[in-house]
Amino acid sequence: MLLKTFGWSFAVTAGGLALAGVLWGWKGLAIVGILSILEISLSFDNAVINAGILRKMNAFWQKIFLTVGVLIAVFGMRLVFPVVIVAITAKMGPLEAVKLAINDKDRYEHLVTAAHPAIAAFGGVFLLMIFLDFLFEDRDIRWLGWLEKPLAKLGKLETLSIIVALLALLVTAMTLATDVAHGGGDKSATVLLAGVAGLLTYLIVGGISGYFEDRLEEEEEEAEEAEEAEKAAKEASGAQKGGQGATVVGLAGKAAFFLFLYLEVIDASFSFDGVIGAFAITNDIFEMALGLGIGAMYIRSLTVFLVRKGTLDDYVYLEHGAHYAIGALAVILLITIKYEINEVITGLVGIVLIGASYWSSVVRNRRLAAEGGEDAKSKTEVASGV
Repeated sequence: MLLKTFGWSFAVTAGGLALAGVLWGWKGLAIVGILSILEISLSFDNAVINAGILRKMNAFWQKIFLTVGVLIAVFGMRLVFPVVIVAITAKMGPLEAVKLAINDKDRYEHLVTAAHPAIAAFGGVFLLMIFLDFLFEDRDIRWLGWLEKPLAKLGKLETLSIIVALLALLVTAMTLATDVAHGGGDKSATVLLAGVAGLLTYLIVGGISGYFEDRLEEEEEEAEEAEEAEKAAKEASGAQKGGQGATVVGLAGKAAFFLFLYLEVIDASFSFDGVIGAFAITNDIFEMALGLGIGAMYIRSLTVFLVRKGTLDDYVYLEHGAHYAIGALAVILLITIKYEINEVITGLVGIVLIGASYWSSVVRNRRLAAEGGEDAKSKTEVASGV
């Protein structure tokens, strides 16, 4: 299963490193390898979040995520997106931006990093909304109960996450968007506009996907009730079942499509820090796209692996840790509007939080297993009259 899931990632890694060695020599090969590791370390929490969403999709949409989604992630976000940003901010045509990226790499790097405040505000607010909606949701399983329980009560106010996100954006624009590290000058208006755009994107894409997901669940419940009634009455009809199946598949397609869009926006938000951070290693767009693209392949393969292994069901706190890592990344993105933060710190924060949630899950599983063993032992003793 490991080879089946990660086979394409291994193949892309081998081909990508070989291509890097041929085109740019040992130095280029090393740069591509480092960028791949950087992307994986920064986006590991992305895989856990993606897995929580992807497991709701059928096998077809999981394949779409691994094929079309990879093309969007590798060529769209890691190659095309920086060029588009340069074209917009510098008010030049796409072809001019591509020529600039190839012929004047220093100028290209300057323009991309100058756009960082807007990119960070958009991605930061989008990721912050994911974290806040998770934090304010009431759930049966809690990792940090002392924190999550009272916040779940506050979360009964449906607009609380929006209010908190807008307050965070306002504070960021007033305190961090003046004399920023990337380009200097007052970028408060730009930060506010980009942050609101990130909020609206989350509400629109997340809202539509949630709507179709709810519709799908309702149709599945109705189909199950109808099937049970047919079995009880012993009047099963193949034609009727086919009609019901078509309805559910149709709704699943719509729900999965918008969940797929939601996944791609999440991936885009996660990739912002990786793309910007990659300039600390190279300003060659092709080295950058190849290295970050290899890392993106592993993140997608890891996502599917977590789904197929049922890891999130076995280690129930992993999603909690990933969401806390998202919250930390959102805050870091907003802070980087003014202050430089090393990518190593960003990656370590996510790894530590997910590692802690994994270990907490292991401890919980051991405790439940021990309690189950004690219960079984006591029942045996009672039955034997001990």
